[in-house]
Amino acid sequence: MVKKVLNLQHKGILMTNLIGVYECNVDAKGRLMLPVAFKKQLTAILSDGFVLKRSVFNKCLELYPIAGWNELSSEVNKLNRFVKKNADFIRMFNYGVKSVELDANARLLIAKDLLDYAGIDKNIVVAAAGNMIEIWDKDKYEAFINNPDVDFGSLAEEVMGGKKSDNQE
Repeated sequence: MVKKVLNLQHKGILMTNLIGVYECNVDAKGRLMLPVAFKKQLTAILSDGFVLKRSVFNKCLELYPIAGWNELSSEVNKLNRFVKKNADFIRMFNYGVKSVELDANARLLIAKDLLDYAGIDKNIVVAAAGNMIEIWDKDKYEAFINNPDVDFGSLAEEVMGGKKSDNQE
């Protein structure tokens, strides 16, 4: 079976696996010009809008196309809110979430509280991460990627090593 990577139709929702890592700048007003390569990959859904939120595990931001956000939110909303840890998780997960749209110049306005959370001043990295884009302070991204305490080969084996490929039985 051929694996579809870009622009999958799944349950009526446009799914996109984005590709690329780009260095950019945020202007003094907190605006980010979306890299042309991402604009091309997202052409069909640019006008739908995006959701910007804090990352769960890192001091970076996550930018979801609205369809991807709706799918993720659907999963979160299945949690029983009468279980305290679920209610706490939902509250923390949604803390700082912002709906954003591209302006006429293809820029996204990043709210000050999100810039502060991620420690973003000017130089940033926008990196594809499946169906969303991570937005990092450049120095923090490089420190994360170049962390000498992480052996990517071992991590890959631990996370992916036990999975069978489609052509294995």
